[in-house]
Amino acid sequence: MSPSCFTANGRRYRIPETPVLAVCADGWDPAYVDDALTRGLMPRLSAVIAAGGLHTHARAQVPTFTNPNNVAIVTGVSAAHNGVAGNHYRTRDGTEVQVTDPGLLKAETIHAAARAAGVGVLCVTAKDKLRRLLASGEVPSFSAEKAHEQHLPDGTEVIAAAGLGPNPDIYDWRLSPYTIDLAVALGVRMGARIVYASLTDFVQHTAAPGDPLADSFYRAVDVSIGAALEAGFTVGLVADHGMNAKTDSDGRPRIQFLDDALTAAGVRSAHTLCPITDPYVAHHAALGSLAWVHLDDPSERSRAAGVVAGLEGVEAVLDRSAAAAAFDLPPDRIGDLIVLGDAGTVLGRSAAGHDLSQLHGALRSHGGLHERRVPLIISHPVAAAGLEGRELHNRDLHDLLLNHTALAVSPHPGSTRGTAVTGSTAMTSATAA
Repeated sequence: MSPSCFTANGRRYRIPETPVLAVCADGWDPAYVDDALTRGLMPRLSAVIAAGGLHTHARAQVPTFTNPNNVAIVTGVSAAHNGVAGNHYRTRDGTEVQVTDPGLLKAETIHAAARAAGVGVLCVTAKDKLRRLLASGEVPSFSAEKAHEQHLPDGTEVIAAAGLGPNPDIYDWRLSPYTIDLAVALGVRMGARIVYASLTDFVQHTAAPGDPLADSFYRAVDVSIGAALEAGFTVGLVADHGMNAKTDSDGRPRIQFLDDALTAAGVRSAHTLCPITDPYVAHHAALGSLAWVHLDDPSERSRAAGVVAGLEGVEAVLDRSAAAAAFDLPPDRIGDLIVLGDAGTVLGRSAAGHDLSQLHGALRSHGGLHERRVPLIISHPVAAAGLEGRELHNRDLHDLLLNHTALAVSPHPGSTRGTAVTGSTAMTSATAA
């Protein structure tokens, strides 16, 4: 008999009889979803929620950046266990590293464990920077950004295999719905049971809820979600982080440049690292609401903490051990000091080190505690046993989809019928506990 489940990082996952699509909705602050649903921009998503699907909120991994949260979602464990605490980090010898090498992972992905158990899996990311991480464990992985350069194992061009038109540019709002369409088309062709699609947050960095660009985006994504449902997928969606305007009342960016402030105060051994740093500078100019400060001279730590804590817009400064404990982070991948900006402030290295001219519109970004609350939506009823007595995190998406969602799996031997909950609404449904 074929196995009915597999295990990844200490958690058992059931193998679905029908395909599931897990979507990382990059930058989807709850305000976007609430606005889109209220104004009828997403009728397919509204319909599945009204029919019993789950719509609730979860907590993101801090720092609320793309890489740590995607990796948390695909491993099902926190950064302390999977090793990824940012898009960018500084090694012990002072070298700065982009987190793209799967060798940096300290935990296997859910998709790699499923593949090892003989389950068809697939990962498709909008941003090519994530592709190698998602491919860990020989998982078939493609990016919409570079789809025109990629091929299936049989040599077929990815775009041709999916039957889609040319892939949009990384700074085109259409890339995210295209990513969903690509994931669904390739998933069907490859017979994948567990498909992961990671979107891009260019729109959310550029446009506030209710802006015409945001409206066009959410309408198009809703069409793509509808197509996934029609193709037979159970769809789960969770954001990696929220998004806030980082400007004053006149629309000017609110930035604190930490190295400039530390140097002016006579702290000589400090090196600020912005863990939001990645190749997509037009999104955020490498400015986020959390930064690490590394100090080559430990004797300057207390003085540096006092200087930074006194800056307007800085709401907390923690040392390495306190931050690791508070946010479940790997101590070897973070700074000596962890600095958190408030909801409207971002943190940078120096005024000379960030080019704001490449931004598309007013500065909107993320990274701190104010982007931690994220929407979590599942297209089918979720058993009450999957929700009771737990604080939901975005890393729980696959557990909810595979272990607790009605219709995603057949009843496990010995299971009983129970209550499925849909946010505040309860209904009777088969339990996949």
